[in-house]
Amino acid sequence: MKIEGEAKLLTIYVGERDHYHHRPLHQAIVEALKEKGIAGATVFRGIEGYGKASRIHTASILRLSEDLPVVIQAVDREERIRSVLPVIDEMVSDGLVTLQDVDVIIYRA
Repeated sequence: MKIEGEAKLLTIYVGERDHYHHRPLHQAIVEALKEKGIAGATVFRGIEGYGKASRIHTASILRLSEDLPVVIQAVDREERIRSVLPVIDEMVSDGLVTLQDVDVIIYRA
């Protein structure tokens, strides 16, 4: 698949303890993105963060959290990203989903 020029960056913020149908949510999202043919996705595990509830989640040994932030990002053409948004909406019951314009300079296997 060739992607160059204008595209969309989908970013999904959830917690590592979040689940969807008895599976880790981030894994379920990545599999859904792959099934929908999205060009690629990456999951990042945060070391500290907070969300709507303003509770700090951290990997600090003094305040060790078991629910660290997880960020899933995917880049593809706008129509492909928008086609997966209803699926993401169903899966994410607690979190944040953003969409940004990006310019793809290089995308190689």
